[in-house]
Amino acid sequence: MRIPAEARIQAQDLLDFIDASPSPWHAVNSVETRLCSQSYTKLREDQPWQLEAGRSYYVIRGGASIIAFRLGTQPLVDSGFRIIGAHTDSPGLRLKPQAAFGGEGLIRIGVEVYGGPILATFTDRDLSIAGRVNVRSNQGFETHLIKFNRALMRLPNLAIHMNREVNDKGLVLNKQTQLPLLFAESEEGIAANQQFLTHLAQALHVDVTEILSFELNVFDTQPGAFWGPNEEFIANGQLDNLASCHAAITALLEADDAQTTKIVALFDHEEIGSESAIGANGSFLADVINRIAISTDLNEEAKLRTLSKSFFISADMAHAYHPNHASAYEPCHHIKVNHGPVIKTNANQRYSTNAETAARFIQLCEQAKVPYQQYVHRTDLGCGSTIGPIVASNLGIASVDVGSPMWAMHSIRESAGVLDQHYMIAALKAHF
Repeated sequence: MRIPAEARIQAQDLLDFIDASPSPWHAVNSVETRLCSQSYTKLREDQPWQLEAGRSYYVIRGGASIIAFRLGTQPLVDSGFRIIGAHTDSPGLRLKPQAAFGGEGLIRIGVEVYGGPILATFTDRDLSIAGRVNVRSNQGFETHLIKFNRALMRLPNLAIHMNREVNDKGLVLNKQTQLPLLFAESEEGIAANQQFLTHLAQALHVDVTEILSFELNVFDTQPGAFWGPNEEFIANGQLDNLASCHAAITALLEADDAQTTKIVALFDHEEIGSESAIGANGSFLADVINRIAISTDLNEEAKLRTLSKSFFISADMAHAYHPNHASAYEPCHHIKVNHGPVIKTNANQRYSTNAETAARFIQLCEQAKVPYQQYVHRTDLGCGSTIGPIVASNLGIASVDVGSPMWAMHSIRESAGVLDQHYMIAALKAHF
């Protein structure tokens, strides 16, 4: 398979984006850096907004959700909003507030399961931590991002001599007793949690007593990579759903149509139901749309007319066909890696797609000259969901669910196609 140079460059940029974003807070920081390089103006929710047509803006809520938008020159009631949504979080392990505990000469790190990761894939990996730490300051506290690039901890497998059925019955881990990560040897006279906090404090160049709280994510330190004889595939953590975040932001920054108003909304907490102040089921997107309406002198009726002409693309990854597990797939809906964006449909509205919105996305793909595919989950398997139905129902706007094909969704090391990121960016640019 021939991979165009542009597609390879975009795939490498995606891998770099993911490697720099091992937590939702880092992902937002990575997005913010890209927006600032293109002269986007930062807004604060606690300050007045004065928006101008043709200008670009962004606002962050809670450190892990971000909305970027470019105001078009065309009246909103004529064009509506063109919106793309994705999520910044990925399934995995999060450290407990009192994380470290000792025993038998070792310090272990207690973790909670976040979302629905494939837990077995976290074993025997070079793991580290990243996230945010709140430190005392004269104003109360300051939030610092932290990321340890080298391996700090590990979850070793039990030897097969002590788990003879592991290859027949699979690896099953008790979430409370068998997930704590090995961190360090105990130091005599120093409490385990103190030893751990000291490591954080040294990285932040502060005293241990200045640390108030933290939210820390476990990640795999192995960087993203190309694989395959022609390097037509990529592997990394968090492809679900940082690949969609990357595609959406890239499309926004590269879109050259100045007339329409474009919005990219990237939310935290999708993997655990979106029920939070910064999740898709919170008020963040509605608040931003309301403030755009106020700033552009739209009355309530004009805002509702604008929403009726708007279109929302929910971008989240899709399940590529795996020939070793053919029975897991709907027979007539085998989607293939490197064969284009996937339109995801579910009769019970686990996805927001309907016939009209599918047709609109198909035409976007045709406009962008990229292939597209259709996916339906097996009827006898429970279907996952996305932010699509949430945003569509909250705002009352037309919505479609799409995604790029991938293997091993929710593994610590996922795989996808080089061409598919290129195709998705092109389709989303057509939307804008």
